[in-house]
Amino acid sequence: MFPGFDEQRVDVGDAELYLRRGGAGPPLVLLHGYPQTHVAWHKIAPRLAEEYTVVAPDLRGYGDSTGPGDPETADYANRVMAEDVVALMAELGHESFLLAGHDRGARVGYRLALDHPERVRKVALLDIVPTLETAEMMDYGYAKAMYHWLFLAQPRPVPERLIGNDPAFYVDHLVESWAERPGALADEALAAYHRAFERESVRRASCEDYRAGLSVDLDHDRATREAGDRIECPLLAVWGGGSGTVSFDPLSVWVRWASDVSGRGLDCGHFLMEEAPEETLAELLAFL
Repeated sequence: MFPGFDEQRVDVGDAELYLRRGGAGPPLVLLHGYPQTHVAWHKIAPRLAEEYTVVAPDLRGYGDSTGPGDPETADYANRVMAEDVVALMAELGHESFLLAGHDRGARVGYRLALDHPERVRKVALLDIVPTLETAEMMDYGYAKAMYHWLFLAQPRPVPERLIGNDPAFYVDHLVESWAERPGALADEALAAYHRAFERESVRRASCEDYRAGLSVDLDHDRATREAGDRIECPLLAVWGGGSGTVSFDPLSVWVRWASDVSGRGLDCGHFLMEEAPEETLAELLAFL
């Protein structure tokens, strides 16, 4: 799925990141979301590699990357995973870079742009608003639609054990719930996501990620908002507008967090790069 890309593993401290790297030109990091791996970018990464040096890692604990052996929730804070990306790119020889993130990877991306503004030239964030904003708008209707946030954040080992009963079923359930059209994701991509969630370590890491999302990540976002800190590099927000699940304007949220914001909704569900690859690619190329 990644013709011409190399595979690599990089030690970034208490995690080891697996990645695909290809192309030439300005460095561009691609960060995936849940319940996926770097494979989520397979439809557009080869095209981006015609103009950029593309680095597509699995987030710590996801896919073929590893994290701490017996992690605490704080080990999966967005701030910590952002530091992984900084260390990874420094090891590859890039002190600053472009960044595009989807879902959980976009949350790592905006925290990276806030904590390390000297590293991020531009940031594209796909199908999210800041974590604190999401939590604060979560009324009963939104909570029903976003139930996985609450489920995955339950104390260990409840969600891990329930998902472990039939990991492929759970992955397929999420994909079918969030995609606008059935069959939008490639079979080989789904197989990669299934394989990842067969591993207990991946299930544990992903749950710790969501536990952090409703605890330490909120603390970090509150501190940012109270300090008046903003993302100063150009920010592109693109979201899946076709499913009707977004009942607000994400741009009206992002302008409270960033100084230079643009973007729009696409006619697709949550998995923009896989459901609407041409439209997503066009938005990224124009922005980057």
